Amino acid sequence: MTSSVTASKEKKSIALTSVIAAVFLTGFKIIIGFLTGSLGILSEALHSALDLVAAVITFFAVKFSDTPPDEDHNFGHGKIENYSALIETLLLVITCVWIIYEAVRRLVTHDVKIEVTVWSFLVIITSIVIDFSRSRALYKVAKKHDSQALEADALHFSTDIWSSSVVLIGLIGVSFNFHYADPIAALIVAMIVLSVSYRLGKRSFDALVDRAPKGLHERVEEIVKEIIEVKQFHDIKIRESGPNKFVDLNIHVDKNMTINQAHEISHLVEEAISSKIKNVKVMVHAEPESH
Repeated sequence: MTSSVTASKEKKSIALTSVIAAVFLTGFKIIIGFLTGSLGILSEALHSALDLVAAVITFFAVKFSDTPPDEDHNFGHGKIENYSALIETLLLVITCVWIIYEAVRRLVTHDVKIEVTVWSFLVIITSIVIDFSRSRALYKVAKKHDSQALEADALHFSTDIWSSSVVLIGLIGVSFNFHYADPIAALIVAMIVLSVSYRLGKRSFDALVDRAPKGLHERVEEIVKEIIEVKQFHDIKIRESGPNKFVDLNIHVDKNMTINQAHEISHLVEEAISSKIKNVKVMVHAEPESH
């Protein structure tokens, strides 16, 4: 119980620091973006604003997803993390629509005059440094606790590193009087964001429709095959809910075993799977071997 409480605190703490980082970056980029008129920086500001919303959603997702199961939610509240990731995906797509529209408008109307100052470079470089720090910290905790919501948040920040780098290149181009570099950079940012949207959306959708995580079925088979008391097994069913995975399977044991012995074998299977796969809850149904 203590370890789960510690994990919950660690997840909430890292999510909260991401909210604070997103607030700072969003405000900084909006101010510099409007002062310079740079679409690249404004698109980054909108991207960071999205990260802020996503970070807030992630904070509440990890806070409530760790709530223990109750009589109305027998499998816990882990799906909240999956819904959180899906909402972040939709926000990313909306962001892309605006960036693409504004970039194309500027290219078509030739409205590409912007002012590049030292602040333009400072805000982007600051963003890259902070995003790098946050993404590494988030990925570390996400991997440790198998949290999809934190992984989605980490993906947001790591994507910002690439998009900010593209904007930085655009600003350098504008400094050499190639003003089209800014809207072109914004379009590239949009393409990066769309790529992230697809990855986030697919994974969250797969979890919401109870698609078995890739490779997990084979992993369970490998583990059960190593238990010699199990004569055969079938009907492996796996579903994912936030950081938790649920595995159901049927095993066949020696028909001369007592009920207690068969029950002990079932426990052996549950413990073997739980010891080798993180955050998994196993239900085993034992049957007598027919042949």
